[in-house]
Amino acid sequence: MEPLQIASLIILIGTVGAIIWGKVDRAAVAIFGAVLMILVGAITEYDAFSLVDWNVIVLIISMWILAGYFGKTGIPEVLAHRAVGWSRGSVSTFMILLGGMAGLVSLFVDNILVILIFAPVALHITRLMKTNPIPFVIFIGLCANFTGSALLIGDLPPQMLHSVSGIEFLGFIWSEGRPSSFIILMATFAVLLALFKVKFDRIYKKDDKARDAFALIDPEGGSYLKDRKAAAIIVAFFVGTIVALSLRQYIGLQLGAIALIGAASLVLVMETLGDRVKKPSFEETLTSLDWRSVLFYIALFVLIGSIEKQGLIEMAADALAPALVSSEAIGVSVVYWATVPIVGVLEHDAYILAFLYLIRDLAAQGAINPWPYWWSILWAGTLGSNLTVAGAPALLAALNLCEKEGCKVHLRRFLGLSLPFVVISVAVCYALMMIFWVLV
Repeated sequence: MEPLQIASLIILIGTVGAIIWGKVDRAAVAIFGAVLMILVGAITEYDAFSLVDWNVIVLIISMWILAGYFGKTGIPEVLAHRAVGWSRGSVSTFMILLGGMAGLVSLFVDNILVILIFAPVALHITRLMKTNPIPFVIFIGLCANFTGSALLIGDLPPQMLHSVSGIEFLGFIWSEGRPSSFIILMATFAVLLALFKVKFDRIYKKDDKARDAFALIDPEGGSYLKDRKAAAIIVAFFVGTIVALSLRQYIGLQLGAIALIGAASLVLVMETLGDRVKKPSFEETLTSLDWRSVLFYIALFVLIGSIEKQGLIEMAADALAPALVSSEAIGVSVVYWATVPIVGVLEHDAYILAFLYLIRDLAAQGAINPWPYWWSILWAGTLGSNLTVAGAPALLAALNLCEKEGCKVHLRRFLGLSLPFVVISVAVCYALMMIFWVLV
């Protein structure tokens, strides 16, 4: 390798290592790494801007604005309270319903926001039950993180796949005549919830405290719905934007432009209505955005784009080609099972983006059909990240909420939930992936 390539690789490894270490804010580390790439000459400052997929960044910001308004309608809280009524006093049923709702909302809303919406309800109920909230909150966090890659707008990895491959919204439901991300992951999620229902049934066989506590909870949750008119308008814009995103190829606009139009239109309508409806101000909504994550994603594109520009991804593709092209079944399996433990301890976004580019280069050489490999890295990268908080920062939000309640979450307790959750999910997803994308 040439000196500049070596320097770029050292910067990347050092940056990723510092992100894993976690003692310094990951956004600050990523930005510093991107700046170093410019300073050593791996890229120019003009390259740095061109390497960022601004379509994805605008899409993320716009959807967070829409999700910020949606999160303050009171609808998620109403759903959580309805789960109390539907559970009929069963703790295990309540946990499964709450986790399932968190996963479904996370299809469209950032997973950290989902945790911040649903976890307080679980904490409120566990206080009344006088029981430990840790299993409830961690399970919500695991479910919220699970479904992020099921659709295009849930999390960064599917948006990166769109950036690299050009896949559209509907491609996450059905692609190349086969069920793709939404169907595969939701089928896996259904199996996962069913098995955890059995697990929770054993833990909470009969809890009279739960029945007494549930009797004190408003099963309708109507008090959380601050303004029905505002909620209806917000939901209409939210759903309308998602429908427009699914029709992008017919509309002819970029995903970011569609999402920005939806978000800007909602802001305009809300601000025009003024005090006639109870709604969050635009300023309040902006403060709910995770701007550090936005900066992290921008820096991530620069870092991975830098090593691609230096030819390191192409070199890695050439080195891995013999192992991946000899047999698709073996190659996809190696990528999948190697990814699971890696993303369990490594912040998974950088890893996934690098591999998406690597697979693209292999496909460009005519060596492989990229789609089984792309789905393999996307699904293993998302599901495996649930193992630890290092792999999924969203889980850190769940742990922080527990600790604010005075409940210290020990590693053994956390792994007691996360490990079986990951093992079941990656095993079921692998079987479905092999059936529909490799063996058929």
